[in-house]
Amino acid sequence: MSNINPSNSSKLFVKIILILAGIAVILFLASQVINRINNTLNPLQQANHELGTQVANLLHPTPTIIPDPLTIINEVQSLAKLETIRYTIEKVVTAEVNQGVLGPLFGDRLLFVAHGYVIAGIDMSKIKPEDMWLVGEMLNVRLPVTEVLVATLDNDKSYVYDRQTGLFTQGDPTLETQVRQVAEQEILRAAIADGILDQGTTNAQTYLRWFFETLGYKRINFVLPTP
Repeated sequence: MSNINPSNSSKLFVKIILILAGIAVILFLASQVINRINNTLNPLQQANHELGTQVANLLHPTPTIIPDPLTIINEVQSLAKLETIRYTIEKVVTAEVNQGVLGPLFGDRLLFVAHGYVIAGIDMSKIKPEDMWLVGEMLNVRLPVTEVLVATLDNDKSYVYDRQTGLFTQGDPTLETQVRQVAEQEILRAAIADGILDQGTTNAQTYLRWFFETLGYKRINFVLPTP
């Protein structure tokens, strides 16, 4: 049986300690190098990201909308209007400029699909105390004239279907605005021609009859205004 020299054992133990210490130092230095590389690359990566963001903003800018802080209220009115009927109308309007022999060169043609609505009703504020009177058990009510309360385009649904311009013109920049104005007038004209005012009067009587009956009046007579 051989004996292990204690001095050799101590030397071996010291070598192992030195090797482990060397490995620890190498690992520490490596981690420091990696951290320095990361610290060096992070600003570059951040700068590249910011540069990419700036380029994207230049190519696709976001509009800045700044409302004027000054608000002017011109008029305040109390409303007592009873809306009794609503028409939703679609109308196709065509506008043409220089559609003659020189049309292919200087012409301008626009096809516009208009969606709009017209609302009719009566203004309840126009009913005065003298417009309501009792004769026995009969309540007489003189109604105001049925009128158009709103006539407008629905801009979310209205659109230009087709636009054709000549070779030597870019078209009239105000043509679409003019077409929209005409389309709004045509929608109003169509609703009136279809009897929106008469139907609005009938609906007003139906509603007000129910209203007065809930107040206890069993007999109601509506007096129409003189045209």
